[in-house]
Amino acid sequence: MGQTDDNNEPEIYKLFQMMERFQASDLHLKSDSPPVLRIAGALRKLDMNELNNEQVCNLIYEILETEQIEELEKTGSIDLAHSFSNIGRVRINAYRQRGDLSLVARRVNTHIPSFEELHLPGEVLRDISNLEDGMVIIAGITGSGKSTTLAAIIDQINSNRRCHIITIEDPIEYIFSDKKSFINQREVGPDVDSFPSALRYVVRQDPDVIVLGEMRDAETVQTGLTAAETGHLVLGTLHASTVPQVISRILDLFPGDRQHQIRMSLEFNLKSVICQKLLPSIHQDLDRIPAIEFMKVNAIVKKLIREEEDEKISQAVRSGEKEGMIDFNSSLVRLVKEGFVDKMVALGVAPNPDLLEMNLQGIVLDEGRGIIS
Repeated sequence: MGQTDDNNEPEIYKLFQMMERFQASDLHLKSDSPPVLRIAGALRKLDMNELNNEQVCNLIYEILETEQIEELEKTGSIDLAHSFSNIGRVRINAYRQRGDLSLVARRVNTHIPSFEELHLPGEVLRDISNLEDGMVIIAGITGSGKSTTLAAIIDQINSNRRCHIITIEDPIEYIFSDKKSFINQREVGPDVDSFPSALRYVVRQDPDVIVLGEMRDAETVQTGLTAAETGHLVLGTLHASTVPQVISRILDLFPGDRQHQIRMSLEFNLKSVICQKLLPSIHQDLDRIPAIEFMKVNAIVKKLIREEEDEKISQAVRSGEKEGMIDFNSSLVRLVKEGFVDKMVALGVAPNPDLLEMNLQGIVLDEGRGIIS
């Protein structure tokens, strides 16, 4: 976790300044291409000369410590974060491709947005923030805003509850200041070797809330579920696109002879799942907006998980609207009708475009496949 002062900025700082100027979310560098910015979700090449591999290497190595350079050369990739004056925090991934180095840098807003600023359902997320125990998973593809949603939930807890929050992140993306809560943030690399090694001791550190920046291996998931079972609230992110896929991704981390045990643990400890996709917005004051799917683990969902009927979970989410559940189609209907998202964009990402088209026309199918106008 680096900090650079005003008088000794690296050359790449100029490109980070351009990210700030154009309000770009990401910067891409690779040889035989000019720098590329992602602006409002679209990639834009800067009007600059192409970079060669030596120039890309120099830009990258200037912001790495010796041990980070060694790790990059040994493993072929590295994650880190830097704080720059007048820009803020930048999350960086450097990696090898076709023998050359490339880089992706993401600008991290130091302001932690509220649920309302993120256009997320505040009532749902406030209920999650009030949970005393259990596991909550925020899922989505890369760049879907999972980390920002997670940060907003942490900030809600921090603002309203007196508890001890421990985060384990790779890398740290938002810096929290203590409000009502007491927060310790641990970063893989500088503070701890790995997620599993941090989790082995976290319950001895008297946490009330444990935050896992990413659940990417069986040991992390298992330890997180155990912590949830012993009275802690565990918040984590997972790379998955839908609620049923969250369940299958978790199970796929474990060998077949352990999957029944993990199903039982999910049945009793999983409280909620949020899946989100960031969509381009047609609203004049907004570049992108999330469409979400929210599942609360009620008695029906518990039964489906236990009996391995994951394919019926989406139907259970649709049926759970009165309990506050939200499926992607209903989220997309709202975004289109309220003028945030173009209809064709919504149809392009809908899990069931035909059903979405019907819903937009005011036609709703009940669970018996009858039509309710």
